[in-house]
Amino acid sequence: MDIAFFIELGLDIASAALMLTGAVFLMAGALGMLRLPDFYTRMHAAGVTDTLGAELIIIGLMLQSGWSLVTVKLALLGLFIFLTSPTATHATANAAYKSGLKPLLQRFRPRSPDDNGGAS
Repeated sequence: MDIAFFIELGLDIASAALMLTGAVFLMAGALGMLRLPDFYTRMHAAGVTDTLGAELIIIGLMLQSGWSLVTVKLALLGLFIFLTSPTATHATANAAYKSGLKPLLQRFRPRSPDDNGGAS
């Protein structure tokens, strides 16, 4: 076995680890979309994990493709996602707020001392 074999093996392991980590982040974002209570927290889960998960997968694919035109195209795609995904998330949340959708804040307010937990 020569050094080229170990370099290829290292690249394959790093690529698989990055793509698997990106998939885990995307699954966490999907779970957040289902479990979080209101629109704004769901937007946060979708925006952050979508950007990070997609970037990790793209970096893993760049390692897999080697030095080629595909790598350049993937790098440009990663740059495009890195710039547009947070901007789109912010624009959507801002439009929702300006249209009158208020954040759900009652769930997180501390109880007052005279509150008996809803019992009559």
